[in-house]
Amino acid sequence: MRDHVEAMRTQRDDELADPQLPPARRKVLQSLASHWAGLTVFLDQPDVPLDHNTAERAQRGPVVGRKNYYGSGAEWSGRLAAMLFRLFQTLSLANLNPHAWLTAYLTACAEAGGEVPADAERDLPWNLSDEQKRAWSQDREPHPTDTS
Repeated sequence: MRDHVEAMRTQRDDELADPQLPPARRKVLQSLASHWAGLTVFLDQPDVPLDHNTAERAQRGPVVGRKNYYGSGAEWSGRLAAMLFRLFQTLSLANLNPHAWLTAYLTACAEAGGEVPADAERDLPWNLSDEQKRAWSQDREPHPTDTS
């Protein structure tokens, strides 16, 4: 892969050195050169995907539903939907079951008298204990009393 990427870089540089290069093509190649580090980060960081198809698919649900969430003309409903989609996507990326996490969080709010719990940050996906991660995992076997 590195050889192919290096060959692309060499070809880009060779074409940019051509004084007869059409201006539109030069502009594209200069943009490619200025963004090269970001475009090739996947070579050194395997956790960075080669493309952004996963992110695009993750946005599809909110885009398709947009008219339904804002259809009543209530701006608050659109903002609420956007906030919930961000929350659910974050939970999903952390391999957490949104239903299990939300049930636990709302229970903590109820136990705090209907307010945000004082220690709410402990329930953020990156602050969870191993026990919480296991209990709220998308991979766990459903309990017989689960309704989801």
